[in-house]
Amino acid sequence: MRILQYLIEGRDFDYTLTDLLHAGVSWGTLNMLVPKLLELEIVVKTRKIGRATLYKINRNNLAAKQLTELYDKLLLVKLNELEEKKVEIPA
Repeated sequence: MRILQYLIEGRDFDYTLTDLLHAGVSWGTLNMLVPKLLELEIVVKTRKIGRATLYKINRNNLAAKQLTELYDKLLLVKLNELEEKKVEIPA
């Protein structure tokens, strides 16, 4: 979920495996999950820069679209809750 959330939040960008470590997962987990996400076509390879391959969420995949929509709707619900509570966020 952390990898998917990271990719959904940055859906306009592509990332190397090293970048995806910022999602808070271990290298072993990343190397285990990325091939599975590629196989399911939830993640696609976008390009290569030197030896690094870059990956991105696949906006054409139905499951990825639904996960993105769910994430966006949950985010809007949370923002509306904060707005209703009139929570003041310190600068």
